[in-house]
Amino acid sequence: MDTEPVLGTEVEASINKLIDLYGESPHAQLIKDIILSALKLIEYKVDRGDIKVIYNTLRDMERAFKIFAPYRNFRKVSIFGSARISETEPEFQHAVTFAEKIRNRGFMIITGAGDGVMKAAQKGAGREKSFGVNIRLPFEQRPNEFIRNDPKLIHFKYFFTRKVFFMKETHAAAFFPGGFGTMDEGFEFLTLVQTGKSMPLPIVFVDVPGGTYWLEWKAYIERHMLKKGLISPEDLYLFKITEDVEEACQEIVNFYKVYHSLRYIKKKLVIRLQKPLSDELLERLNADFKDILVQDTIQQTGALAEEVDEPDLSNLPRLIFNFNRRSFGRLRQMIDRINEDE
Repeated sequence: MDTEPVLGTEVEASINKLIDLYGESPHAQLIKDIILSALKLIEYKVDRGDIKVIYNTLRDMERAFKIFAPYRNFRKVSIFGSARISETEPEFQHAVTFAEKIRNRGFMIITGAGDGVMKAAQKGAGREKSFGVNIRLPFEQRPNEFIRNDPKLIHFKYFFTRKVFFMKETHAAAFFPGGFGTMDEGFEFLTLVQTGKSMPLPIVFVDVPGGTYWLEWKAYIERHMLKKGLISPEDLYLFKITEDVEEACQEIVNFYKVYHSLRYIKKKLVIRLQKPLSDELLERLNADFKDILVQDTIQQTGALAEEVDEPDLSNLPRLIFNFNRRSFGRLRQMIDRINEDE
């Protein structure tokens, strides 16, 4: 009866020793849990195919973490659109111009590294300011010449791991006309922001002058989703449609004008700001957004003790309140109101 606990203790001791041999880490417990989870696959008699899925997923993520790590302090924009758009089409030049303008505002860009809109965006941003998150496909998806052989080019086996990094590493998303893949990524971003499974971020849908691609898409959403109550009216504030690349850039830049970032600490939502808000604006926020508060008011303060793990942000002022964790369209409206503070 004592065999199993002893074995468990021996395994944990061996894992601890292995981690110590590899090097110290403040996240040693999490790494140990990952190893233990992998060892449980032996107990569960998981077949080889399923284990290969886990292995390839970890390999995808390991490589991506390594490549993105040196650039964590740079804001980035994920850009999406069809790989089938030729260089002679107006969408191509529109994407080039957008990427060039957003680069000049201090952002790096992330694309799928293929042709069409992806190639246009990396042409506009330039190799130095570009990441490529390529997917291995038998067609369409070879890396374009602006990112090919660059150390910031990552080859993913799985779409789902690739999606993780499109969202995790970005601070904004821009969508140009595209096919199933573009629609898939667009709805993925909207779903994650709408449900709070990602941080709030600006999402822009960019058409060519006189184009109707995204306007007709929005009309469908309003007719079949909003009208039937499948989404809330405030969900339409989660994105912006424009044909003006300058307006698209300003939508992204303005999002970070006063707002910096947020995190949750226990039941509190902590919004970090670039500068303190006026007393008048704080009063208006409490009045206008009381519907998203849970028996609480919005208070302005400094960093909390629990934020000691982010010393680089300790000097930023904070807004702290109990958020209902449901009304993310309204939260986006609140961020927009904060960014209007002069």
